[in-house]
Amino acid sequence: MRPDWDSYFLKIAHAVSERSTCDRAFVGCVLVLDKRILTTGFNGSPSGQPHCDEAGHLLVEGHCVRTIHAETNAIIQAALHGVSTKGAACYVTHLPCINCTKALINAGITRIVYDLAYRTDENAMSFLKAANIEVTQKSISQNESRV
Repeated sequence: MRPDWDSYFLKIAHAVSERSTCDRAFVGCVLVLDKRILTTGFNGSPSGQPHCDEAGHLLVEGHCVRTIHAETNAIIQAALHGVSTKGAACYVTHLPCINCTKALINAGITRIVYDLAYRTDENAMSFLKAANIEVTQKSISQNESRV
């Protein structure tokens, strides 16, 4: 059976997460406009910098600060390549953190679809509500296959 669009793009986000280099959370993000992929991003270090899977975690107050989050990397890729994200949807494996939430709001994202609630931040949720961004949790099974 053919997957619906949300499942399709979330599955792609999960595939993108396989490139993550920080094992604290393998996160993938896909920015989509009009059912077309604009950019993707995964958790990883800045270009040319050592990754967690090479140099270990750089923990500050319980958070690994060596990596850039998937959502931010997707927005950066759009900026690097001159792609507008205004009006786009964000498909992401995990509910965005407060910093990614703020970046997504300012990038003009209008909808967030996520699979896992890694951490729920009430401030992030209130920012999303105030920005009128639709937030949908859609659980998908990575073991689904077409028959």
